[in-house]
Amino acid sequence: MAIFVGFQNQKGMKLFSDELVREACSRCNITDLSTATIGEILLAAQYLERKTGVPFVRMDQGSPGLPINRYGVEAEKRALDSGICSQYPPAAGYEGLKQAASRFVKAFVDIDIEPECCIPTTGSVEGSFAAFAACTQRIPGKDKVLFIDPGFPIQKSQLRVLGIRWRSFDIYSWRGAARLRVKLEEELSRGDIAAIIYSNPDNPAWTCLEEEELAVIGELATEYDAVVMEDLAYFCMDYRRELGRPFQAPFVPTVARYTDNYILMLSASKIFSYAGQRIALVCIGNRLFRRQYPALAERYDDAGVFGVTLTSSVLYMITSGCTYSTQFGYAEMLNLSCEGKLDFVADTAEYAVRTRRIKEIMLRHGFHIVYENDVSRPVGDGFFFTVGYDGLSGDELVVELMHYGVSCISLSTTGSQQQGVRGCCSRMREELYPLLEERMAEFEKDHPRK
Repeated sequence: MAIFVGFQNQKGMKLFSDELVREACSRCNITDLSTATIGEILLAAQYLERKTGVPFVRMDQGSPGLPINRYGVEAEKRALDSGICSQYPPAAGYEGLKQAASRFVKAFVDIDIEPECCIPTTGSVEGSFAAFAACTQRIPGKDKVLFIDPGFPIQKSQLRVLGIRWRSFDIYSWRGAARLRVKLEEELSRGDIAAIIYSNPDNPAWTCLEEEELAVIGELATEYDAVVMEDLAYFCMDYRRELGRPFQAPFVPTVARYTDNYILMLSASKIFSYAGQRIALVCIGNRLFRRQYPALAERYDDAGVFGVTLTSSVLYMITSGCTYSTQFGYAEMLNLSCEGKLDFVADTAEYAVRTRRIKEIMLRHGFHIVYENDVSRPVGDGFFFTVGYDGLSGDELVVELMHYGVSCISLSTTGSQQQGVRGCCSRMREELYPLLEERMAEFEKDHPRK
């Protein structure tokens, strides 16, 4: 039984009083809880837990909730013991990892990307940061980024740091090839879009772009000379399909089948629960990697070859390479996956189970799924999900749920035009499901539907 702190009204009980929540915001320097960032929501939840001893149901930060992959750990240990880490890592990455990355993409995506074009980065956040810079500097006049939203809020924060402008649209009303074509033509025909970015599966909506939509994106990216930045952080985590069998169909859907202008971002954080080691890859289409841009040559005083400039003149200026031993760990996990000895899809399928249980509880107590459908079928269960509650905007819902010991972020912070919140299942533990059930029952009593 949860301990309810701060009786609020005659209708029901809130777990945390208005006064306590205001105190948490003040102490954590949060100016507006309704549109708070992931980090701010996390701080407020932690403050309330420490203050009261009452556990939160944490659905805010998308941090892995499974044990770290031991194959990577052991490979890192061997690398450290070998003494190689007394040396700086190569700017373009450890050759063994580059080979493994090329093999991995072929095994699970069925796309041929040469090892030279696979560059390790210190997490996908570094990869996108550098790619934003290089993409918007390659052609004069093409200096903006187009977001197919909803998306990862940090990527827009990166553009603020870089001083790069952007436009965006919510995919909700533009699903299907015909509709998407209309919207993309409208945006790209203005001639100033350097890059298009989205995640697939999507963070936060967990929608998945389908082949017909990816074909349109690829075709128009070629026509208007825009680079598609495809964030595959949740690689093979569309559990509706039998993905993850090396060198066997079905393969992961990708825009890389439809254009040469692409950068695939692959992260070890979720699929191998390796987030703390900060390792990812940017896998650049072979032709894009070798394309020469006079504007890059002039700016960086180099040859202006896209992949080389991105590696040596941008990425290297940020972190001077990736931790050497971690690259060995990542290479080992990629290679074992290709050999069928590491089933990362089975390892991560627990997330779908958790999300299904969370959704069942919330739907039982009056919530609804916001991004409910893809083009041809309902959205699946995975790492993230979206819920709304009639009568409350997404911003209002974030604040209300905080009073009931449930932390999440508003969809408005992700570029969505829909009303609701993003939840993440990764931190759910068995003992938290009864708490969520109880708290959502109280929430429903306090917010009767009309």
